Amino acid sequence: MAYSLNYTWPKSGRYIDASHGLYVSIGGPAFTILQSIVFLLIIEKFKTIYAYPFVFFPMFTRFFSLVFGGFGKQDEARISATLELGTYTVALIVLLTLFLIVLRGNHKLGISFKNNSYFFTMSTLCQLLVIGTYKMMS
Repeated sequence: MAYSLNYTWPKSGRYIDASHGLYVSIGGPAFTILQSIVFLLIIEKFKTIYAYPFVFFPMFTRFFSLVFGGFGKQDEARISATLELGTYTVALIVLLTLFLIVLRGNHKLGISFKNNSYFFTMSTLCQLLVIGTYKMMS
């Protein structure tokens, strides 16, 4: 396998079995949701604001990638196509799940809309830095 900042692929150009592509595609969104759940549990137990970026940023990056990164290039689009679901079905499920996790974290920490606007602004800056770095490396 070869990998870049946001994608993996077989060096030979194809997978041993066609289903392996599906498993690789599921890995990205599944890990993102798992990470958010783990840090939501930390928020639930310790009520720490330091865990919140690890809940918010995954939701933001999935949204940012889907909206601005070319939907057809994203894991969710490949999963939907492979499973023959509606084009946006998996993306909507992933985004809704992540959004609900963020809402729960907001509720537990008492984070206001104003505070979330700060997270949104900082996340946008970080995302643009990642994109800029990726473009410089390729």
